[in-house]
Amino acid sequence: MGDYLSTLKFRYRVIFWNLGALFQWFSLLVLFPMIFVLFYPEELPNTLPFVEAAIVSVILGYSFKWISGIGKEKASTVLIQEGVVIVLFSWIGVILVSALPFIFAGILNFTQAVFEATSGWTTTGLTVVNVTKVSKLMLVWRSVMQYVGGAGFAIIMVGSIIGPGGFGLYSAEGRTDNILPNIKNSAKMIMVMYLTYAVAGTLGYIAVGMPPFDAFNHSLTALATGGFSTRAGSIGEYNSVPIEFVTIILMFTGTTGFGVHYTLWKRNFKAFLKNGEPWLMLSTVSIATFIIMEKGIYGVFHSQFHAFRESIFQTVSALTGTGFSTVDFTIPAWQHFATGMFILTILMILGGMMDSTSGGLKQFRLYIVLRLIIDALIRFTLPKNTVRRIVVWKGDKEKIVDESTIREIVLVFALYFATYITGVVILTLYGFKLQNAMFEFASALSGVGLSCGITQPNLYPGALWTLTIGMFLGRLEFLVVIYAISKLFRDISLFLSRR
Repeated sequence: MGDYLSTLKFRYRVIFWNLGALFQWFSLLVLFPMIFVLFYPEELPNTLPFVEAAIVSVILGYSFKWISGIGKEKASTVLIQEGVVIVLFSWIGVILVSALPFIFAGILNFTQAVFEATSGWTTTGLTVVNVTKVSKLMLVWRSVMQYVGGAGFAIIMVGSIIGPGGFGLYSAEGRTDNILPNIKNSAKMIMVMYLTYAVAGTLGYIAVGMPPFDAFNHSLTALATGGFSTRAGSIGEYNSVPIEFVTIILMFTGTTGFGVHYTLWKRNFKAFLKNGEPWLMLSTVSIATFIIMEKGIYGVFHSQFHAFRESIFQTVSALTGTGFSTVDFTIPAWQHFATGMFILTILMILGGMMDSTSGGLKQFRLYIVLRLIIDALIRFTLPKNTVRRIVVWKGDKEKIVDESTIREIVLVFALYFATYITGVVILTLYGFKLQNAMFEFASALSGVGLSCGITQPNLYPGALWTLTIGMFLGRLEFLVVIYAISKLFRDISLFLSRR
């Protein structure tokens, strides 16, 4: 028992060291918006909230490292058990520190600031900030939160801080896209792809007429499938077909798993075509767009072209979990368009691809469920003792669907819908219509950001916290939170029983 307790104490020192390293690094990220003072000198007075928040982050970082009492060489190997704890407290701590600039600037109160930071880091996009009344630095900060949150802390820490020993942290955040044999190289490759797409997206937006500042911000949030915008009317405020086209491309890019991207980077087109997720997603978008077009042509839309333009954009935004919009869902026409609202709600629940920046149930899991259904029908026609395997492609690798995969899918689906039903019931208890409660909480839980008007600065604090918790649980896909809390309770019980 003594040896086990000694080992356990050491593993918690590893946890504290890695949390300290994260917060030290994070202080630099908090200061990133200040770079834009070079282009907008009038923004200099708005830098103080970020300096103050960075100081808090540095203090936390050095405090955690001091508590750990060990160096990087001893803390660089992270096992899955402590990985889940690091992930949980990293997300909680970073969200709280990220809320500080909003509080220090006097823009939001604590509940609103935590909601906004959670929406940013979970790449949701629901907002209580009036973007017409905040500084450019604050707009950049919202975009940066979503961009980095889309990649995840595991990518940052494994690629830049920990190294190959961080496999446990990488796995704990729910990542399976080890596209290269070495975990650190995989993380670095993902960062290269992500940065390349961001630059290309910014240039693409500028080429179709979007102002450079807006182009930078929208490129980050579109790739992160986050949906924060510098305009009150989101993408719809530009009323530009070319801008909407670039946005759709970026939304699809962001929702595509990094493993699938890697097949294209390697020019392994055969492997790309064998992946089921892209085909399922394109089919879903096509069917949903057609239904919304046909059902809304005589009420919401005024022409076939208008119907196609609005339907495909909202459909892609909902399914990819981005949350950009070109329509106002609070107007009577959309509030009475039950079919359209219901389909968009379903799309938000389904979500984008696995190992991408989007949320929801994920296309990979849905694809496996479809394969299981087809396999069950085929088995019905075959001899009783026939042995069959279900093999699917994930990136450039084949994956056998085994019992553990099926159990994970069932567990995630069960936890998702249990949380979803609970959140919808809570919102209806606050007096919101069932249709709107289903739409809004699906948007929060799947990290989408489309709103039918429930999310407002003056929303009941209890409702804001309900949406906040939904965003948090949806981003970490429930299991990380459950495993981390279980480990903490088990370890605390062990220490107490020892004493």
